[in-house]
Amino acid sequence: MKKLLFTVLAAVILLSGCGTVQSIIKSSFPYTATLVIPKSSRADSISSVTSTAGSFDEVIGNQSGNDYVRDIRIASARIVASDPNDKSMGMFKSLKIFVSNGNSGEVMVASRNDIAEHIGSSLVLDIDNSRFVDQYMKGNNLKVRLEYVLRENLTTDVSVRTSLSFSSSPNSKK
Repeated sequence: MKKLLFTVLAAVILLSGCGTVQSIIKSSFPYTATLVIPKSSRADSISSVTSTAGSFDEVIGNQSGNDYVRDIRIASARIVASDPNDKSMGMFKSLKIFVSNGNSGEVMVASRNDIAEHIGSSLVLDIDNSRFVDQYMKGNNLKVRLEYVLRENLTTDVSVRTSLSFSSSPNSKK
């Protein structure tokens, strides 16, 4: 039993540096960002807020994980009220999410138009996976920008959390 456990542990350690495992990690754990919608935002006008995004991969200190993946595309996008946590996402008429790393401009990865007024505190967004986002995802400073139009003026600041998942392929050149 100890030999089997040791063998499995050794195999996991050996494979943890390979592209396939990195590809699984990159596509399994979402990038999250908390964005604060200020009460000074006005209804029926386009506003935006930006925040730095983090992932599980960064938390465990994997700084070279991006070297092992390629062909990165958005797989899913979701926005959830976090403060107050029961705030309806119906406060938005429409929204768009952009990602950037500070070096390559930005690209829209998700959006939603015509949001129902009583949608609830969680909203799944329509993704745009028509292009690879490698140049935006590679780097240490991923930023998420939320561009939005409010349905009505807010009485307090509202925090929302975005969760962006990506799919990728192993980089066989590494």
